[in-house]
Amino acid sequence: MKNTPARQVVLALLALVLLVLQGRLWFGEGSVRHKASLEQKVEILQADNAVLSERNALLEADVQDLKNGLDAVEEIARKDLGMVREGETFFLVLEKPAEATP
Repeated sequence: MKNTPARQVVLALLALVLLVLQGRLWFGEGSVRHKASLEQKVEILQADNAVLSERNALLEADVQDLKNGLDAVEEIARKDLGMVREGETFFLVLEKPAEATP
């Protein structure tokens, strides 16, 4: 097999194509680096979704409590609105403020 000029041109073109493809694989759109970055973002978003799903479940439980019973409504009225039933005595306990150290 002789190294003819045509063969050298073909080999040079193949080497150039290989370099271009390797460059796109490592640095271009959809590259290994880009894929790793996207996978990291997916993990973060999945963690956020898990937190939000847990919050939604708690809110759904609160909604069901409010629909099914008056105890939850009374608890919210006492906590948020300061409800006191007739005949009950309300005591407000204040904590002593922490002293600032000089």
